[in-house]
Amino acid sequence: MKRRNLQLLYAGGIALNAVALIAAATTGSTLYAATFGLVIVYLSVRYWMVSSDR
Repeated sequence: MKRRNLQLLYAGGIALNAVALIAAATTGSTLYAATFGLVIVYLSVRYWMVSSDR
């Protein structure tokens, strides 16, 4: 895939996981919220790696 497509994919994943994290946190599901937080961290690192690779 092209770098731009990967950046859009990772950004979309971060956004969707942020929504899921907020939903899990508001319902009191701490384990799910922590899992979504870890996924956001992973996707953020991958986004940074793709965007800095020039």
